[in-house]
Amino acid sequence: MGKITFYEDRGFQGLCYECSSDCPNLQPYFSRCNSIRVDSGCWMLYERPNYQGHQYFLRRGDYPDYQQWMGLSDSIRSCCLIRDTSSHRLRLYEREDQKGLVAELSEDCPSIQDRFRLSEVRSLHVLEGCWVLYEMPNYRGRQYLLRPQEYRRYQDWGAVDAKAGSLRRVVDLY
Repeated sequence: MGKITFYEDRGFQGLCYECSSDCPNLQPYFSRCNSIRVDSGCWMLYERPNYQGHQYFLRRGDYPDYQQWMGLSDSIRSCCLIRDTSSHRLRLYEREDQKGLVAELSEDCPSIQDRFRLSEVRSLHVLEGCWVLYEMPNYRGRQYLLRPQEYRRYQDWGAVDAKAGSLRRVVDLY
């Protein structure tokens, strides 16, 4: 079970909307989103309806303005609750179609470049659990939710290029 509350204004002010499940279209409930409170669960937010556009990963906590979740604007139009799992495993490949295996991961990786001497990931295979791929090291930049499946090329996870800086397991820490 998850619970997230969206507020139109900064500092948890203005019109608010509480959500406890996936929502492909938040537009009927608020026009802008400037602060968020996550009471439970891990969530992926999207800047456009139907889980499209920039993605923002949030764990339990208070986010008093959109810069706190690395937002580029006050536009949040859809969200999904990410189910927590106890085990996580994924494989990174330096070439498309799962060729050129670089490594298998089961823990967070703050810098793919430092650990594997790799700045681009062209394909990957999520074997267990959900992950968030960040385009820059130390969990910064564009974010991409990775669910268990094969991703034969970077476009399959929604990226515009193969930049890969860090990976984090989706784990509800509370």
